[in-house]
Amino acid sequence: MIKVSLRAMNKLGRTDMPARDPLERAACFDEVNMGLTPEQATVEAMRCLQCKTPTCIDGCPVNIQIDQFIDRVAHGDIRGAGDIIRMDSLLPAICGRVCPQESQCEGTCVLDKKHRPIAIGHLERYVADTVRRYGLEPVAEPIEPSGKSVAIVGSGPAGLACAADLAKEGHYVRVFEALHQPGGVLIYGIPEFRLPKDIVAAEIDGLKELGVEFEMNAIIGRTITVEELFDEEGFDAVFVGVGAGLPRFLGVDGENLIGVYSANEFLTRVNLMGAYRKDTETPVLDLTGRRVVVFGGGNTAMDSARTPLRLGAEEVRVAYRRTEAEMPARDEEIEHAKEEGIIFDFLVSPVELLGNDEGWLTGVRFQRMELGEPDDSGRRRPIPIEDDIFDLDADVVIVAIGNSPNPLLPATESRLEQTRWGTLAVNEATGRTTMPGVFAGGDIVTGGATVILAMGAGRVAAASINEYLETGVWETEPELEPA
Repeated sequence: MIKVSLRAMNKLGRTDMPARDPLERAACFDEVNMGLTPEQATVEAMRCLQCKTPTCIDGCPVNIQIDQFIDRVAHGDIRGAGDIIRMDSLLPAICGRVCPQESQCEGTCVLDKKHRPIAIGHLERYVADTVRRYGLEPVAEPIEPSGKSVAIVGSGPAGLACAADLAKEGHYVRVFEALHQPGGVLIYGIPEFRLPKDIVAAEIDGLKELGVEFEMNAIIGRTITVEELFDEEGFDAVFVGVGAGLPRFLGVDGENLIGVYSANEFLTRVNLMGAYRKDTETPVLDLTGRRVVVFGGGNTAMDSARTPLRLGAEEVRVAYRRTEAEMPARDEEIEHAKEEGIIFDFLVSPVELLGNDEGWLTGVRFQRMELGEPDDSGRRRPIPIEDDIFDLDADVVIVAIGNSPNPLLPATESRLEQTRWGTLAVNEATGRTTMPGVFAGGDIVTGGATVILAMGAGRVAAASINEYLETGVWETEPELEPA
């Protein structure tokens, strides 16, 4: 490998990932980011300072040994890099695409003080894709069965991470999923152009190779209860990772008009059920030439805005009640949306959805806002500007203002204590709930959060489950933490 000083490398700057041309990608569902080339990955990996105390690991919720895998990339050892990542994550191709690295591992990179941080997420994706492309995955060695069994409720990121760690310990693991495909929000919530579904399927296949079994169309709390998982199915422990799939609405007049969708419904129909196809049984409205308005400022709002463009919408606007500086969406997603022609309207809040006599949406009535003092989130609170109201024509509205925890399972099991926000009460250090033998993690505990945080919670719970299966001790938790 050519010796180049780190100072010179970092003066050259960070290697950005190539992306498809905005006009091309806005007309199709092909993945936007195109990945690093081997040469680009090597150059970027060589920028790493190889800190004696790598702070980037502290910023990773699943504690991947980032310095070690980047060193392997710099030396051209992609198989070795993949092996290092797999020690802590079996979903690297997913995390490399959708995790907010800028606020986690990359946000704690020491280079961020004087230069741009190492592109850790891009390198993780490069390693995962290369390992998969060339069949460099290690051959799974037989694992001695422990004789214990765990039921995982929900096949989203928390459930998958928990299942992976438990399977590595030799426990029998079965994942129960309410939908007809595994993956949870990875399948129904994130569009193909950000996370191709064959990537999700390949990473789930890796779990199956570990012996994890998946049972689809199983609604725990309806088709079978948590108690029956213990008494009739014989499981020794249960992990609940059912997410935050209950959409929030605006609470304004007109939300029942035809043409109004929650982001959950809209994205699920498109991503999971193929609503963009003419032969689908669960279509969305024909968006050709339509005017679409999306409410919200997070990544789900960006997905909800960029998808209609690919379905033929003439104009798509994102309406957000704060300014761009307060938007919780990733910078990359906002920038990609702008490049594709999405229009952003800031400091506006919908007060009424307008319709015609036939019940169809025709427009939105907005209140202009200004920013006041910070609220509990740390962002400045939007305050209405008196008498500053205006109307905007719209054919379709998508409400993407957040989600609430899935209420079904807690409602059917009284021994699972909830917080005042409807999340499950757990001990954050262990994932233990108020019901003996039941653990929980992910959005059902935190409310809507990120893929990698859910995975981290799944791993924490897996370690606690493993301890419980070994000792059989279920101590009364001294303090349960609210979300």
